[in-house]
Amino acid sequence: MAASATILGVTATSTVALAAEATPTPKPAAPASQAMTPAALPSAPVDKVIVTYKSRTAEATSNAAAKSDAAAKATETGEKLSFERRLAGGAALVDLGADATKQDVTEVMDAFRADPQVASVEADIRAYAMAVTPNDTEYAKQWDLFEATGGMNVPGAWDKTTGSGVTVAVIDTGYAAHSDLSGNTVSGYDFISSSADARDGNGRDANPADEGDWNATDGECGTGSRASNSSWHGTHVAGTIAATTHNAKGVAGIAYGAKVQHVRVLGKCGGSSSDIADAITWASGGTVPGVPANPNPAKVINMSLGGASSTCPTVYKNAIDGAVARGATVVVAAGNSNANASGFTPANCANVINVASTSREGNRSYYSNYGSIIDVSAPGGETRRATDTPGTVTTPENGILSTLNSGTTTPSLENYKPYQGTSMAAPHIAGLAALLKSAKSTLTPAEIEAAIKANARPLPGTCTGGCGSGIADATKTVNAVTGTTTPGTGAVFTNATNVTISDNATVSSSLAVTGRTGNAPAALKVDVDIKHTWRGDLVIDLVAPDGSLYRLKNSSSNDSADNVLATYTVDASAEVANGTWKLQVRDVASGDTGYIDSWGLTFP
Repeated sequence: MAASATILGVTATSTVALAAEATPTPKPAAPASQAMTPAALPSAPVDKVIVTYKSRTAEATSNAAAKSDAAAKATETGEKLSFERRLAGGAALVDLGADATKQDVTEVMDAFRADPQVASVEADIRAYAMAVTPNDTEYAKQWDLFEATGGMNVPGAWDKTTGSGVTVAVIDTGYAAHSDLSGNTVSGYDFISSSADARDGNGRDANPADEGDWNATDGECGTGSRASNSSWHGTHVAGTIAATTHNAKGVAGIAYGAKVQHVRVLGKCGGSSSDIADAITWASGGTVPGVPANPNPAKVINMSLGGASSTCPTVYKNAIDGAVARGATVVVAAGNSNANASGFTPANCANVINVASTSREGNRSYYSNYGSIIDVSAPGGETRRATDTPGTVTTPENGILSTLNSGTTTPSLENYKPYQGTSMAAPHIAGLAALLKSAKSTLTPAEIEAAIKANARPLPGTCTGGCGSGIADATKTVNAVTGTTTPGTGAVFTNATNVTISDNATVSSSLAVTGRTGNAPAALKVDVDIKHTWRGDLVIDLVAPDGSLYRLKNSSSNDSADNVLATYTVDASAEVANGTWKLQVRDVASGDTGYIDSWGLTFP
């Protein structure tokens, strides 16, 4: 019988309780930047002018003549003018000095305009990043996007990408119609094969409408299950990814230029692994018997779902591996049981980005699963404190606000509510993956995962048990893949292709470093993420392009801990920066195996 998967949504004990709560009134939070309307643009002083001379004049080609003319205009106007440089188009840049007033600039420009040798003169005005703060009415409550402590630093990425051209499949409960999502939604599919579970009178069909996942009585979905209202879970997840933005309504989506594709697999009492696996295949453009081909194959798949299993089922493994081979990045929620994520699937499957949840304060959310298989963390919120009564909403302002429906069982009016869960954290990473794929279409799933992990920041709070590489940083990651380095971050090169480490074997993973000049730095950072039981078996070296070895870690018979998640600093100043670098791993003992998950080099 197919394994059952339950949603990882609101809490570990009652995944849909929040749908029945009174509409909360989250505390407003100030956005990170002010709206860039014309009236709000900074009024920066002008201290330079651009002078274009008529062709065939000496000043048009001779810097000496332009310098002489600037001196003449200084005498004429009484200002301190100096020729600074020639621009690419041939114009001369003339500096008035930092103390120039608007009146000074006007007088200087009038003097140049009166000169018959001058074709034009204009002020050297300032330009500003046009990542306009969304005018969506609830945006101020979306701390998860912009707050410095617990947020994901999303707004700065919107200058370069909004996810345009990318489809994100939300494999979940389906779609409860919402006007803040409809414009960014493409056709999906209902993969629930049981008409009773689907509640739509039939099995699989082309309508992914969410018919409700409520349970009328305790025990209806197995021992220990509780009666609950419908969650409209897939609609909430989708809003975080791609809610319509700049529409003066509701919330903003992380990848608001992307399209969402609802693929329904969860209905009454969850969903089966057989249906979920087929949904993964179809969403990524694969063939499913009896189902029409997907007209909009997804390049990102979000699965905020999971069930208990100590291993990844073969049906999941095959579906996920196939999706990744077709170019889809698969993002999975870690789970809400405050337990090791290795006991939950598909979180414990390979080839996925496994996401833990963090709070507004930057701690691991009290409910979030953890462990060495976590890849990265993202905001999942806390609508109540760990010590508060389960099912209550005591801190709604600290949850993740998104699109929802007000129906307790069947669909009713659209609304917005805050949820908490790794289900809410995962779509933050799916949205970021869409931004990256849109910004650089050639990125592979492995490269997207590596970039997200390499550019995450340490949790500002606490994490017991393992939260991966830290909280994802959207702006830093987008800058890294587009070749725009943020001051102080340097250039990052990563490889997230898994390499198996067998007993008593030596393996390596390669990185091609390009675009650098001269030698590598004396403080080259080497980020290593290796999944391996009894890490003391491992000897790890960095291999330079010329074959020189730099020891990162020795073996130790006393180190029985799992995994290597570390950053090493290497004096590589004797090595040429450009070339193929390798991470070499040697297993010196028997009985424990693993793999290189990802690694990277950061050049300051």
